[in-house]
Amino acid sequence: MENFLFKLSIMLVPGIFAIVCHEVSHGYIAYKLGDPTAKLLGRLTLNPLKHIDPIGLLMLFIIKIGWAKPVPVNFNNLRNPKRDMIWVAAAGPVTNFLLATISALLIRGIIEIFNIIPIYLAEPILLMLIFSVFINLVLAFFNLIPVPPLDGGRVVVGFLPHKLSIAYSKIEPFGMIGIILIVVLFPSIISMLIVPPLNAGIYFLIGPEALAFLIKNTSIIRLGFLQF
Repeated sequence: MENFLFKLSIMLVPGIFAIVCHEVSHGYIAYKLGDPTAKLLGRLTLNPLKHIDPIGLLMLFIIKIGWAKPVPVNFNNLRNPKRDMIWVAAAGPVTNFLLATISALLIRGIIEIFNIIPIYLAEPILLMLIFSVFINLVLAFFNLIPVPPLDGGRVVVGFLPHKLSIAYSKIEPFGMIGIILIVVLFPSIISMLIVPPLNAGIYFLIGPEALAFLIKNTSIIRLGFLQF
């Protein structure tokens, strides 16, 4: 129980922030490209209560992959629906990559001044930033899987010729059910797709020296997510 509360205190804020920013970015780009649906429904906000899906949030802590209520987008309102779909879909993963990068830079900055700030004071912030890097990369790579309605699938639909894009988009009503079943029943398949780029991203952004410092001086191992 104590370890669960420890993990919850570290993962909750960066996990919710990553998911909410992912969804808001879709709605914001759609709004800029002509679709006001998300704005009219009050979804262009960082208020987590407007976005959180309880099951998706629970899955975040159980299997390290979560989701929020999708921000509604009416692609017919976009100025160029087929082309603009690509930008709207890509906005989510791009936002997560940016958040992961910012978090990693903050980690490096804090480590550089750790001899000024006692490590026990900086540790909670460092652990939250580490999880921020992790969960944002997970969300980015997971959503880039090219199966509708994941963002990668919608990007593929936007690039395909008209007839092929219509045929491929018909997968969407069943795609998410299939993805959830695979995540729950066959997580090793998702791991094979996500873990290699995830590990590469973590080592690239944080750096091996900073990771070695964190392993030695913080409770990062207790969080368990580096064994994803």
